Amino acid sequence: MNTDNLSALAVGIGVVALIAGFGVYFNNPELNKASGNPGEFASTVSDGGQRVQVDKSQFRAAPELAGISNYINTGPVALADLKGKVVLVDFWTYSCINCIRTIPYLNAWYEKYADDGLVIVGVHTPEFDFEKNPANVQAAVEKFGIKYPVVQDNDRDTWSAYENRYWPRKYLVDDEGFIRFDHIGEGEYEETEKVIQALLQERAANIGMTIDIDTSTANPEDAQSVNFAQIRTPELYFGYAYARAPLGNADGFRPGQTVTYTLADDAEILANRIYLSGDWANNSDHMELKSHAGKIVLQYSAKAVNIVAGGSGKVQVAEDGKPLAGGAGRDIAEDGSLEIDGQRLYNLVSHERYGQHTLTIDVAGEGFQIYTFTFG
Repeated sequence: MNTDNLSALAVGIGVVALIAGFGVYFNNPELNKASGNPGEFASTVSDGGQRVQVDKSQFRAAPELAGISNYINTGPVALADLKGKVVLVDFWTYSCINCIRTIPYLNAWYEKYADDGLVIVGVHTPEFDFEKNPANVQAAVEKFGIKYPVVQDNDRDTWSAYENRYWPRKYLVDDEGFIRFDHIGEGEYEETEKVIQALLQERAANIGMTIDIDTSTANPEDAQSVNFAQIRTPELYFGYAYARAPLGNADGFRPGQTVTYTLADDAEILANRIYLSGDWANNSDHMELKSHAGKIVLQYSAKAVNIVAGGSGKVQVAEDGKPLAGGAGRDIAEDGSLEIDGQRLYNLVSHERYGQHTLTIDVAGEGFQIYTFTFG
């Protein structure tokens, strides 16, 4: 959900071949772009499961969790208390489609490797104000079936400590507290899991154990397949402070004002521009409908369309001039309508193939709030 859907950026990764019956593990300073002076490394593992000797002077110590405002499904947790474990620190926020698509893999890894020493800490850092609400985050954790600990970083203190700028972002921390892997966005799940396996093997050696790691990689049934090369429409924001593209309407954004937007039936609709009709309040991170009825029109190119919305109201969705049939999107009713029931992400369209379409959303009910379009 951020920086143009950066989907697969790992800050370097090295994999060292099998060492004395232990499977692969890595020691490469480029895994951590914040490391100081990359240098030589040495590692030894004996048949008896002796300690791995690794020069970690080039790796950054993982910052402690800071400024945590709420513990959603866990008691207080600190990285200092997790020394001796392999920790995956995952920065996410619950309405981010890119984050949502990674959750099946996180759930699968937690289930598969928790007994071998893996701990996942989901650091929920909000993009929008409504994501600061603990009840909203709790509902999302339950909806997505998340069992690993989730903490709220509402003031972005932990986010800042890690010098992070992206959702989602994953840091793998070894059993001695050093960041050994850093991945931005979606994708490269197999590579990430191999690093988890390597660090767990390294941890086992450090405590004089041997473990039998299943070296297969997870393929969750509920994972969503996305081909980013086929998505031609970027994420589009309705809030003037977030917008990266102008509105299609000539009136444009008017910070802090309520604007009556008009859209002629024969108006030219340019691709990847949001068009509006009705009275809309221009807020920093969203727009809110102030008239009884309003309309949103978008020509997009993708396979799936989502909106982040809240407030109240009912919407009717059509595509290419035809009402959407039931099942077109996970949140669309049989009659093509959508009832807003909370501040979250709603899936409107889910096609089998990528393509270009014109989407029309007719809104009934003052108080409807919309934050962004996202695509898959």
